[in-house]
Amino acid sequence: MSTSTAKKPRLTTSAMIASIASEGQRTIAAPFGKALVELSEQRPEIVGLTADLAKYTDLHLFGQAYPERFFQMGMAEQLLMAAAGGMAKEGFMPFATTYAVFATRRAFDFVHQVIAEENLNVKLCCALPGLTTGYGPSHQAAEDLALMRAIPGMTVIDPCDALDIEQAVPAIAAHNGPVYMRLLRGNVPLVLDEYDYKFELGKAKLLRGGNDVLLIASGIMTMRSLEVAAALAADQVDVAVLHVPTIKPLDTATILAEASRSGRLVVVAENHTSVGGLGEAVATALLTAGVSPQFRQIALPDAFLDAGALPTLHDRYGISTEAMAKTIKMWLA
Repeated sequence: MSTSTAKKPRLTTSAMIASIASEGQRTIAAPFGKALVELSEQRPEIVGLTADLAKYTDLHLFGQAYPERFFQMGMAEQLLMAAAGGMAKEGFMPFATTYAVFATRRAFDFVHQVIAEENLNVKLCCALPGLTTGYGPSHQAAEDLALMRAIPGMTVIDPCDALDIEQAVPAIAAHNGPVYMRLLRGNVPLVLDEYDYKFELGKAKLLRGGNDVLLIASGIMTMRSLEVAAALAADQVDVAVLHVPTIKPLDTATILAEASRSGRLVVVAENHTSVGGLGEAVATALLTAGVSPQFRQIALPDAFLDAGALPTLHDRYGISTEAMAKTIKMWLA
């Protein structure tokens, strides 16, 4: 596992698609592509499909290693989903990649009817989830988790970092059925190796304990939550972080066990609209079980988001480390 150190993103057009890594943070290049290539050595039934975005989902590494198992479908996402479903019916295991907005919004009915209704073994691995691009609502998949959670039988994964992705790839391949996985691509941060972490499908993991606040997070917000915990420790605020990489099925038992500890503010942090994502899933689980801690949510607004440089947008919409820390301190005051 080779790592590099991320440079601070420049606030120019390039920052609209910049790495989400913080300054000085360790990164791994193309963890999804590398993990899929390695797995495919033992799994000849794996095929890779994309809609003209192989380079931007890191599937080009699979295409280079296995050109006879790589299929470029062009800019036709519905066709991509239909072809993936057809290949799954013939016994292949398609890994279909594109941007999250195109897989979920543009091709939703094909995912729903062609893949999910027949419980086909298709793995949708989709880049630019939530607010990880500054190119405006046409590319910002702020609603993808809500859409995929609503499909019966769909497993939904939101990895935090390069280690999460590397371990999730073989795990979702071992799972029989459709999977939607948010994909971080390019130079992906590496943080979870410091927490004795191992990805397990359907399991949440407590990364650090704390007596004042329980931060429940998925995806890049777990990384941010760990940064917030470190920052608030300087103000004698003790923050626990619970990472929930599997949004569906939700690890309700672990969430309830942690949220039931009295005296802690429970905050769900997600890189997704406040509607239909992890926050609502956790809130439903708590209410159904009769667990009623003080509860708050950090999420993207129920709105069409602006275009611009990612650092600016993350501050504007309250999901940067600094904005999260400020909000939590306000709630504790």
